[in-house]
Amino acid sequence: MPTALKFGSLLLLTTALHAPAAFAQDAANVAETDTGAALETAVPDDSAEDQGIVVTGNIPEVIRAAPEVVSVLSAEDIARTGDGDIAGALQRVTGLSVAGNGFVYVRGLGDRYSLALLNGLALPSPEPLRRVVPLDIFPTSLLEGTVVQKSYSVNYPGEFGGGVIDLTTSAIPREPFLSFGASVSGDTETTGQLGYTYYGSDTDWSGFDDGARDIPLPLREAMNAGVLINEGETFSRGDIQNIAASLLNSATTVVQRNDNIPANFSADLNGGTTWYAGDVELGVIASAGISNSWKTRDAIQQSGGLNTVASDFRSVRTDNRMVVNGLFGLGAEFDGNTLRWTNVYIRDTLKQARLAAGYSLSVGDPNPDLPPQLMRQGTAWFERQLINSQLVGEFDISDVEMDVRLGYANSQREAPYERNFSYLYNEDVEDYVNNLTATGQSATVSFSDLNEDVYNAAVDFSHRVDGTRLTLSGGLAYLNTHRNSVRRDFAYRPADSLSVAVSQSRPDYLVSDFNIYTYDILLVETSALAGAAAYEADLEIFGLYAQAAADLSSTVSFNAGVRYEDGKQSVAQIDLFNQGGIVQPAPVEKGYLLPAATLTWNINPDMQLRLNASKTLARPQFRELAPQIYLDIESDRQFIGNPFLVDSQLYNAEARYEYYFGREQRLSLAGFFKRIENPIEAVASFAGGGTLQTTFANAPKADLYGFEVELQKYFPLDSVGGLFGNRRAVVIANYTFSDSALKVDADDETIINDNRGYRPASEVFGNGDPLTGQSKHLANLQLGFENTDRLSQQTLLLTYASERVTNRGPVLGTTRQADIVERPGLRLDFVAREGFTVAGKDLELKFEARNITGTDYLEYQQDDIRIINNGYDVGTSFSLGLGVKF
Repeated sequence: MPTALKFGSLLLLTTALHAPAAFAQDAANVAETDTGAALETAVPDDSAEDQGIVVTGNIPEVIRAAPEVVSVLSAEDIARTGDGDIAGALQRVTGLSVAGNGFVYVRGLGDRYSLALLNGLALPSPEPLRRVVPLDIFPTSLLEGTVVQKSYSVNYPGEFGGGVIDLTTSAIPREPFLSFGASVSGDTETTGQLGYTYYGSDTDWSGFDDGARDIPLPLREAMNAGVLINEGETFSRGDIQNIAASLLNSATTVVQRNDNIPANFSADLNGGTTWYAGDVELGVIASAGISNSWKTRDAIQQSGGLNTVASDFRSVRTDNRMVVNGLFGLGAEFDGNTLRWTNVYIRDTLKQARLAAGYSLSVGDPNPDLPPQLMRQGTAWFERQLINSQLVGEFDISDVEMDVRLGYANSQREAPYERNFSYLYNEDVEDYVNNLTATGQSATVSFSDLNEDVYNAAVDFSHRVDGTRLTLSGGLAYLNTHRNSVRRDFAYRPADSLSVAVSQSRPDYLVSDFNIYTYDILLVETSALAGAAAYEADLEIFGLYAQAAADLSSTVSFNAGVRYEDGKQSVAQIDLFNQGGIVQPAPVEKGYLLPAATLTWNINPDMQLRLNASKTLARPQFRELAPQIYLDIESDRQFIGNPFLVDSQLYNAEARYEYYFGREQRLSLAGFFKRIENPIEAVASFAGGGTLQTTFANAPKADLYGFEVELQKYFPLDSVGGLFGNRRAVVIANYTFSDSALKVDADDETIINDNRGYRPASEVFGNGDPLTGQSKHLANLQLGFENTDRLSQQTLLLTYASERVTNRGPVLGTTRQADIVERPGLRLDFVAREGFTVAGKDLELKFEARNITGTDYLEYQQDDIRIINNGYDVGTSFSLGLGVKF
């Protein structure tokens, strides 16, 4: 494989046919080291078999050499935009947008239709609401580059809707290096402003709890008893009180004002070296980073009935997010073969404190002459952790190229001590009270734990048939994913009524040991009242594919193949309490034949036209299937799965014109169409107390279609002279238009797991409605100056995404409200990078200004009245960083 690297485009034409990991690595390497070089078109010729190529024209970009439609983000591309995580960098790619906490949407399709890989192998997700990993937990410092492929080829897994995002970690360094970087940042809505926090433990600043939040022994033993933790035959009242008193109280309960929220900081250390042992080149690379950031959201959160605001709260929430990451890799190259062992560790922790005031009609009518009807507070600690170890081998065996990939990954998510308190204003005492029993007066605590293991193996072969223009490839792939998730919910309930004086106590006094024993306050388990307390989920996939690529003439080539993929997916509820009666849905088990073909016509040395057609699928995510309630920390909304979901099937077609009119310069125009059978849609409903909740359901069919255009152009400024004599201007612009429509007939049915069973699909979906997550317009514009002799870049980045539906409208009986719509809006960023030398060391100074337009966040329903489901000011953020290379 290293030998092939010398030929540039030949490398891409061969490795991309069979080895996604190798293609991602090599494409990133070529993009970074040879961007803009006059690579040569690889056209096989019988008279040049020794070299494998003959020259027919210039190829100024590796993108053109790939057999499918791809976008390549090199390390330099990522650095220009200044994004600290890969999700931010990817939203600059044509047709991609980012929603929520780093979930990437491709061409308006939700994250379930985006496949994320690391070095060609599957990633588990530490986020329980997704099977796809949130890409904002991947710092760009860990990555060599990223390849986004939008047209399907059968060497990739069959779950390919909008595209595949293959992240590539660094391998053997080109030369020894050591670098250190640090930055400080803040935003106008958070830094130095009022926010809320709580104590937690002494080491919370690091993202690691010091053990204070460990489940205490009395509760842990009770959890293992196999029954609900309530007063009765197994547990006496004294037992229950002892369990309640054993919980960590004030440190996880008392919400504190912070009138001066601190600034954010981050630091990273990277290094690597190479050496020779005989004829073997060895390399080691390591990276470590830490960041601590704050975000306060002063939000309006409403829910509605039919043309009625049913609840209205002002919620102020402060998130303190700590991310620790590390990478360690070993590599070896020998006799044209490569071995890479890559290990990645990421820990992403969120400490959250929240206060909210407002009213809910489920509690009673509000009185505008009095203080807010309800006062609510919440504290939480969410730990997400990912460990990934991969071994990849790329071998040249005679005239066969073979890639072998083995991987193991583990992800965990723990959320101990999710505490929530609700107080009701009492006119008689002119104060807020909480008697722990009446509507609007409660105290709860929850513990949840998720663990997921992923085992992944694949082998790919490629062989060029002697004396022909034909390359044959094939491979096998195996994936086994196992998830175990447990959530235990508890409510504080007094054995008898509490006096008004006691109910006026602040939260930690209310559930203090003194009150627990004095007033017989019990800890009552409420797990599984509205969903499963625990579940196990399994996904096993076996894939087999064959593919052929050939040049039909000097200007026309094709790449075609078929993949057989057999998958078995199950989500089974675990009967923690020996209650029986759980009805387990049958596993979703099915095999698919997935064909794909791409025809490429090189119109002339600078132009080409691609046509692609394929069939792919999208399986339900574990969380979409599991009937277990979770609170989404991003939307402050409850989610619960639907075990009756089925697979979606996609039929894809695309045509793409590409014009390379100069070095590093291109124009492309593409049109695409997708027919989706049984697409999975997010559907809102109302749970008890008017709480807005999201579940999932299969719509009958949907069509998605659109076009995208991309332009990259450089303007030398030599003629200007002066300060601009050694500079050039860069314009990178892309725009995607996409539209979609659900197809709902009168006899179509669906099920949304609300105890009603199957119902007419028209009660949930409207014929012609757009798919959830689909923005009609996506646009990115980069305008910049850069020095051609040294590091000096100044870039303006403009990003726009039009409104998109996040949830189908809440269903009340047979009536559906207006859909819930998100407005991402227009965002302007500025990034400046400047390199200089001090005492013989290379330094880089970076300044960033994000969201200069001050675009706020808004999610709403619009019927006769507007209901703001979630709306808050985002503010403008500023960052200053310094890096040094030794």
